[in-house]
Amino acid sequence: MKTFTIKMMWDDGYWHTGTESPLNMTLESKSYDKLVERVRIAAPEIIELNTGYTGPIELVFVSERVETLAEAV
Repeated sequence: MKTFTIKMMWDDGYWHTGTESPLNMTLESKSYDKLVERVRIAAPEIIELNTGYTGPIELVFVSERVETLAEAV
């Protein structure tokens, strides 16, 4: 089994995978859960196409959300 870490970041109203994701997989969604589902569907195919690996994979999701708040009055 191969393990891949998927970094998911919140930016400007969307969750997206970064270029650090397996094989530069770039996906986005307004919903975190929908993005996880998109990655679960796309990752095996992308990995197979780019590496030829067809065995089981483990996906580790790491999320980062940074928000800038207005100064208190």
